[in-house]
Amino acid sequence: MPKFTYSAIESASGKEKKGVVESTSSEQAAAELKAMGLIPTALAPEGGAGATKLSTGAKKDVRKLNSPSAPADMPLRSKKKKGSITFGRVINNAGLTVFTRQLATLVNAGMPIMRSLETLARQEKNLPFKEVVESLVESIRSGSNFSDGLLQHPKVFDRLYVNMVKAGEAGGVLGTVLERLSRFMEKAEKIKGKVKSAMTYPVIIVFVAVGIVGALMIFVIPQFEKIFSGMLKGKAMPGLTLAVLSVSNFIKDHYLITIGIIVVGYFAFKAWHKTRGGTRAVDWFLLHAPGVGPLFLKSSISRFTRTLGTLLASGVPILQALLITRDTSGNVHVADALNVVHDRVKEGDNVARPLDSTKVFPTMVTSMIEVGEETGALPEMLNRVADTYDDEVDNSVAGLTSIIEPVMIVFMAVMVGTIVIALFLPIIEIIKGLQ
Repeated sequence: MPKFTYSAIESASGKEKKGVVESTSSEQAAAELKAMGLIPTALAPEGGAGATKLSTGAKKDVRKLNSPSAPADMPLRSKKKKGSITFGRVINNAGLTVFTRQLATLVNAGMPIMRSLETLARQEKNLPFKEVVESLVESIRSGSNFSDGLLQHPKVFDRLYVNMVKAGEAGGVLGTVLERLSRFMEKAEKIKGKVKSAMTYPVIIVFVAVGIVGALMIFVIPQFEKIFSGMLKGKAMPGLTLAVLSVSNFIKDHYLITIGIIVVGYFAFKAWHKTRGGTRAVDWFLLHAPGVGPLFLKSSISRFTRTLGTLLASGVPILQALLITRDTSGNVHVADALNVVHDRVKEGDNVARPLDSTKVFPTMVTSMIEVGEETGALPEMLNRVADTYDDEVDNSVAGLTSIIEPVMIVFMAVMVGTIVIALFLPIIEIIKGLQ
């Protein structure tokens, strides 16, 4: 019987293991290794050339990933073709959503998962993502599950994606789970797009206002300073005028320093935002800010309920689903609340009571979840809550858009009006002097 040398990763401990296995074919050898709890990374006939091995960093990452405390966004090195250079993300959320939808369609049509991935790889125009899909094909060809291949690309496929696929494989309903996952991703992108569209208008207005004020400060106000200095004949200018002139002169004479202050301020804010205290402060502001606070809260509730409902409907255990939902909540205060719920559920409590005690979610949400638990239809109730809050987000975006326009007009009027008043005060003094 042929012998095959192999290198593999123990799925339980993440340790690398090498050895020789006897089998009728490489596919059968890979299947036998998998039955032994090993994920093959290299398999070749004894005496032949082996495949590329995992790096030391990857071994450490696999051990961390298999540990219970592994974070969701922990990087894991994946194999890449020589000469491929990737900047930024391999694929955006919209592209991943399209890929998932197409894969679900092929699998539901009866096409094997490996052949489905080969079809999608051939038509993929995004070269870095094409390499990812091809590596998934090679992983399945070597005897691994689809979910095992996804684990090698955590920057592309998050924990939610991997665990839903794993649940679909375990239940023999991979096509159904992929279909459900694609719908979830589409709705999440839709909500995110609506929130972004609501913030686009005020951002544009702010940039326009800053541009107008900057032009006035650099080109217009210095001309008035020359006129006022000649006509006032040594008299002191009003305080508001002096303040505006001082700012104008500083910007005009030290424009590089001004640009540097803006750039440094921006990166300092980003660095502070990445700290624990900064993240908590910004997330709290987003949930409680006048006008936009209710919008972000409703969006967070929709994301939480749809994520948890989708995971539970796909067969993911409740404790694991709560941890995944916590790690993908997008808001630290929502994550803290879900952490409390996880600990209480682990002790034997239900979901609704500890969720209500956190005071983060409205009573209507916790009441509907409680009804879902009592009737045994928690996933359906969670998705119903998500649909309700999707509509609430739509209404909030429409209302916020109608309010933003007059608020921005007033904002611009105050900025430009302050400069105009500062320029008119010396003119009034000049007119008094002439009288």
